[in-house]
Amino acid sequence: MARSRINGVVDLKVDLGDPFLNRVVDGFLKIGTVAAAKAAVEETYHVVNRGSVSKHKFEHSLKKMCKEGAYWGTVAGVYVGVEYGVGKVRGTRDWKNAMIGGALTGAIVSAASNNDRDKIVLDAITGGAVATAAEFLSYHT
Repeated sequence: MARSRINGVVDLKVDLGDPFLNRVVDGFLKIGTVAAAKAAVEETYHVVNRGSVSKHKFEHSLKKMCKEGAYWGTVAGVYVGVEYGVGKVRGTRDWKNAMIGGALTGAIVSAASNNDRDKIVLDAITGGAVATAAEFLSYHT
């Protein structure tokens, strides 16, 4: 692992010796960190509103941060891995990889959550749409 500091931002680089694994772990760490931070801010807001914190509430907050970070980090890792694999299979890097990767990730996550067939299809459509929109926005900003 190497750490670099650019423009006040710390960027963690992980090198596992394989581009696929590097991307999956990078996606997991980045999005998992964002999700854990979101949970931390939400929990801080609740503490401020209550005006007090207890050991039990603190432990609950830590568990929520870990759970959110692990869940969204895993979703991101699956998406990045699927999109990378689709690009390798197709032999090109374009918005279609994002669409296919998002759709497959939506379906996988939905199926893993024991949803019915209709919900899995809807989640696949949503995943594909969100990933495609994000891909288009990343080229126009």
